[in-house]
Amino acid sequence: MASSGSLIFVLLPLLLVLPLLASLGFADADIASTSLVSTGTICTSTPYPSVCRSNLPNNDTGDIYYYGRSSVRKSLSQASRFLALVDKYLAQKASLTVSAARALEDCRFLASLNLDFLLSAFQVVNGTSSALPILKADDVQTVLSAILTNQMTCLDGLQSTASAWSVRNGLSMPLANDTKLYSVSLALVTRGWVPKNKKGKGGAGVWQPKSRQLPFQNGRMSFTMSSRTRGIYESVTRRTLLQSSGDNSVLVNDIVVVSQDGTGNFTAINDAVAAAPNNTDGTSGYFLIYVTAGVYQEYVSIAKNKKYLMMIGDGINQTVITGNRSVVDGWTTFNSATFAVVASNFVAVNMTFRNTAGPKKHQAVAVRTGADLSVFYSCSFEAYQDTLYTHSTRRFYRECDVYGTVDFIFGNAAVVFRNCNLYPRLPMSGRSNMITARGRTDVNQNTGTSIHNCTIRAADDLASSNTSVQTYLGRPWKQYSRTVYLQSFIGSVINPAGWQIWDGDFALSTLYYAEYNNTGPGSNTTSRVTWPGYHVINATDAANFTVSSFLLGDDWLPQTGVPYTSGLI
Repeated sequence: MASSGSLIFVLLPLLLVLPLLASLGFADADIASTSLVSTGTICTSTPYPSVCRSNLPNNDTGDIYYYGRSSVRKSLSQASRFLALVDKYLAQKASLTVSAARALEDCRFLASLNLDFLLSAFQVVNGTSSALPILKADDVQTVLSAILTNQMTCLDGLQSTASAWSVRNGLSMPLANDTKLYSVSLALVTRGWVPKNKKGKGGAGVWQPKSRQLPFQNGRMSFTMSSRTRGIYESVTRRTLLQSSGDNSVLVNDIVVVSQDGTGNFTAINDAVAAAPNNTDGTSGYFLIYVTAGVYQEYVSIAKNKKYLMMIGDGINQTVITGNRSVVDGWTTFNSATFAVVASNFVAVNMTFRNTAGPKKHQAVAVRTGADLSVFYSCSFEAYQDTLYTHSTRRFYRECDVYGTVDFIFGNAAVVFRNCNLYPRLPMSGRSNMITARGRTDVNQNTGTSIHNCTIRAADDLASSNTSVQTYLGRPWKQYSRTVYLQSFIGSVINPAGWQIWDGDFALSTLYYAEYNNTGPGSNTTSRVTWPGYHVINATDAANFTVSSFLLGDDWLPQTGVPYTSGLI
């Protein structure tokens, strides 16, 4: 039994949340009057019926909207309790090993995000008892999907840290139980509020350039801004920005310059990020950080309140952010990232991100992204194992280069790579390369990796080696792994089987791997795996994984100024 002091410590976050729930109008009277069914009936449509029945109102009837709101409310309550439990363990941080403390800090960070996500989801589902407009529905499905990903990330971090066994034993059961409840909430919300056909505005998209160019050249990316900020930018870069009120303009509210020689506003990127305004809504434009050429040895973390931030460098291999954290050196995979961003509507252009830990240090992330509706354009990601952590939410990569070895594009976001280059490198002796490893754990998560019109070739070190390294398109990290390759060039570096197992027959019938109309010597599907979850698909199915359908990109990409095409080529 907990002491009275401990009880107050655990319940305090919950007590802070409950008044907010009341102010949002969450009351027992909020019960629909049509299509009433019992708790037992509604719970049969969820992945965990027993968890559903034990958490939803008993001896009651209601419709999908009543039960969905009840489940989200219960999820919010449990998220608050779990955050308090993590804080309780962190209060004993002095008695923990460094690796255990780092894993616990990751859990604390992710639990805080979950609380925010559940509050935002409830505000939406509490406002209507009908299917939502598609973009709003996708927003809700995205945050509820991210909550499950955050739970799994916390658990994975604790399990990979042997010295965290006592903490793990105390948190594993709440983590497992809460994850099942969140899965129930996602299922009910998906059934009630998410339209069955996911289609955005449609249309042809903007700009379809034939080659990579710097964004300020030839009118490719124009900016609308005040005369003061225009003067700052032009005086430093000696580039003229084109004024434009057309669809291809980008609204910029302010500009700061990062330069290592002291001629800009800051010499460190983190200082420029700290100067960005908090919680902006984008109506006044992006806060633009121009990072001049140089090698910046710093770990950059862009917090959730630094929204609508645009970061532009002088080009790949010109503006470089580098670090060398790794799991072998005591970091969690999550916190090994050289560059991490969770703030929504982030845009990065013309930059290189590196983790130089090397293949012997195992997991060592160059970039981790949980930033919703974010874009990386003309960027390079360089590491070995776990290079690019597409952790959660929705993201677009255009004309980027990704270098790595084992699982070098991994995570559980909804992402589209378009016109990118994927370069498998030379791994440790005896190891194989896997380009992707997907962390999708729930059939209702709107997540997956779409690799569209990209090029897959061996990096120089692998191409010139005399070893027979096997390279695969991907493997199933989690139960519902989902990855598609569309209209891409697949080089001879790819093994004819195409895909690799994770462990025995794990996920082979529940994953979704697909290929459509690819070219190149490695694209022949004749000798591909024969798993139940592997498919060679047609144009109709492939269209579901394009920018327009999978990311609803026509609704939010134009404001970024980044070129894209909505559908298949």
